[in-house]
Amino acid sequence: MINQVTLVGRLTRDPELRKTTDGLSVTTVTLAVSRQFRNQHGEIEADFVQCTLWKKYAENTAQYCRKGSVVGVTGRLQTRHYDNKEGKRVYVTEVVAESIRFLSGKPSNFSPIEPPPATVLKEELPFD
Repeated sequence: MINQVTLVGRLTRDPELRKTTDGLSVTTVTLAVSRQFRNQHGEIEADFVQCTLWKKYAENTAQYCRKGSVVGVTGRLQTRHYDNKEGKRVYVTEVVAESIRFLSGKPSNFSPIEPPPATVLKEELPFD
C-alpha cells in the first residue's frame, strides 16, 4: 500500500513549538494550498490542510518560518480520534510530515523567535 502526500502551500499562522511529556518537539501547522482550477465565480479557492511536524522538523519550522511562509511538505495521511473534555469523540485527519522544505526567502526583518515550549497532552498524540 502507498500512503504519501506532497503539498506546497503557505502557513496560515506562525508555528508554535510544543514539547510532549517525553520531551519530543512537535508543532502543528495549517497549509493553505491553492486548487488548480477556478470556481464558478472565477476565483481560485484553497484547501487548508493540517500538518504535524516532529523533532528537528518542528524545531526548525518554528524557528525559521512565519505566517505566509511557503513550504513544501512530504508525509503520510493519518486519521486519529480522541475523546474531548465533553466526552465526545473527535476525529482528526492530518498529514504527518516526513520532510519539509522552506521555499520562501528569508524576510529582511527576520529574527528567529524562541517561544517557551508548551506541554502536549497524551490525547493529542497521533499514536497510542
